[in-house]
Amino acid sequence: MAILDFPPIEQADEHGLLAIGGDLEPSSLKLAYSKGIFPWPINEQYPLAWFSPDPRGVLDFNDLKPSKSLLKIIRQKRFKVCFNHNFEAVIQEAASLVNRKDEEGTWITNEIIKSYTELFYLGHAYSVECYDESDSLVGGLYGFVDGHIVSGESMFYRVSNASKVALIAILTYLHKQGHYWLDTQMVTNVVASLGGKSIPRAAFLERLKGARNKRTSLFNGQVLNFETDLASYWSSR
Repeated sequence: MAILDFPPIEQADEHGLLAIGGDLEPSSLKLAYSKGIFPWPINEQYPLAWFSPDPRGVLDFNDLKPSKSLLKIIRQKRFKVCFNHNFEAVIQEAASLVNRKDEEGTWITNEIIKSYTELFYLGHAYSVECYDESDSLVGGLYGFVDGHIVSGESMFYRVSNASKVALIAILTYLHKQGHYWLDTQMVTNVVASLGGKSIPRAAFLERLKGARNKRTSLFNGQVLNFETDLASYWSSR
């Protein structure tokens, strides 16, 4: 049964935990993200947990700080960069603990995979893929999208810098569409290395309000090859 509402986010505890239970129906997820809430399952054996942390992680396009070596990779088009070519492979790879040696488990449960894959086919999730010269998937990320509400959920890499290129690609694409920031929920080492920051939850909610007021969609389920646009944009930077 779809979730009808959530508690006020001010009731979240010091870890950002707001609610326990419920489901991952598309309407439940859309409601959650519209309020600045996201699911973060502990594991398959525990009830579903919903979070709204304070502070909140974001990555602004104007704060992007790719290194010289990363810019060289982009300009030389070392990776073929695509959107929405293979969502299911990306989320499966993100769940497989690739390059997460300090983690004992993954929050991307089978229920998460099923629900976000359904969201993808409804036009409310996206993926970014990086392929090598042999067309093997070597990095990427996936996230939620509803109009101008865009969140990065998880990423992976099998070749160094592939996930960073994917993250820069989504920010560059959003910028070209007139949208300048990505909800990263938390600031991981990779996000921080590119200029990610934590902002007060109240400030995040103001951003979210502005995003909700924009009715156009940033993706419309488009399947895109983006490496040429990405290299062209950053060649002048």
